[in-house]
Amino acid sequence: MAKISMIERQKKRQALVAKYAARRAALKETAKNESLPMEERFKARLKLAELPRNSSATRLHNRCEVTGRPRSYYRKLRMSRIALRDLASKGQIPGMVKSSW
Repeated sequence: MAKISMIERQKKRQALVAKYAARRAALKETAKNESLPMEERFKARLKLAELPRNSSATRLHNRCEVTGRPRSYYRKLRMSRIALRDLASKGQIPGMVKSSW
């Protein structure tokens, strides 16, 4: 089980990303538009830098929904390999059986 503080930090980051997503996208579009004057593009970059650091989507890290584990994460299932194996062994995932050979 992951530390509760790390899970809460991740939730806080997700909220900030959602809150600033539209503003961040608009500033990025302005900064990348080469038809605009250089001063206006530079001002957009400065405003982008003033936004909170944790509002960037690249600061997010995938975590297991069950345990909060940050490593060995399956995107499709949104859980770690350990949680997946545990739930499969208990028979809580339909269609999944333990393989043996």
